[in-house]
Amino acid sequence: MCRREKCAGKNAGGKVKIVLWMILFIVLFLVSLRYIEKRSIYFPMKQITYYPGAVGLSYEEIYFDTFDNKRLNGWFIPNDKAECTLIFCHGNAGNIGHRLEKILMFHGLGLNVLIFDYRGYGKSTGVPSEPGLYQDAAAAFKYLTEKRDIPREKIVLYGESIGGAVAIDLARKEKVRAIITEETFTSVKDMARMAYPFVPPCVFSSRFDSVPKIKDVNCPKLIIHSVDDEIVPFYLGEKLFNAAVPPKEFLKISGSHNTAFIDSEKQFIEGIRSFLDNKGSGGHL
Repeated sequence: MCRREKCAGKNAGGKVKIVLWMILFIVLFLVSLRYIEKRSIYFPMKQITYYPGAVGLSYEEIYFDTFDNKRLNGWFIPNDKAECTLIFCHGNAGNIGHRLEKILMFHGLGLNVLIFDYRGYGKSTGVPSEPGLYQDAAAAFKYLTEKRDIPREKIVLYGESIGGAVAIDLARKEKVRAIITEETFTSVKDMARMAYPFVPPCVFSSRFDSVPKIKDVNCPKLIIHSVDDEIVPFYLGEKLFNAAVPPKEFLKISGSHNTAFIDSEKQFIEGIRSFLDNKGSGGHL
């Protein structure tokens, strides 16, 4: 009997060890996923090498604070002919210094431009996160409306890639003139299915779930997407457009994820110009 009890005790102890090892493995797996998730979503660069003066634009370097006390850095590029001001929510890589070509295009369209770095990017303090990026855009909007007295009906939101999700979140909460997204995905879940098909999407903490949000955006919307986008497939741009309520327009361009606006420069510029002139009459451009 004693031997049997000892054997039973050893077996029970072995099972406990197996369970503990399994728990440890799961914890380590989830921790590694958080690391992979962060490294897959955010690619900030701290050093700003290029400034608007390099492309002949006058600008003002600005700083403003978020609700949770992060200090954000950005540029305000004025245009004497401007009727509207564009808030530029950039993508997940680099910093504001890597967007000069696009800033120049928007300036050429007769817009003031406010571009800012998210927390952890460029000269902005903090560490990037989904809630943080939403707060950063809200702080930029507050800066324009309160510090520069720019009416909200004269503010256009623009977001590239992940910045589109940030702009959509802001447009859902604040009344603005219009919103433009370019190469924007629908959700982290949809992107994860392609990049990590073996990982259940529910384990990712970031959502950036724009489909339900864009249904609540009532201002005119322009969804721009390239048929050649190798990072965010074209069908996700169509899915985002289909989820949006009118007034809305869709601009199909060509070129890679990061260079489509250059590869389709004329179409890109004229499509935005037409949208802003018509204030989102609807349809495909």
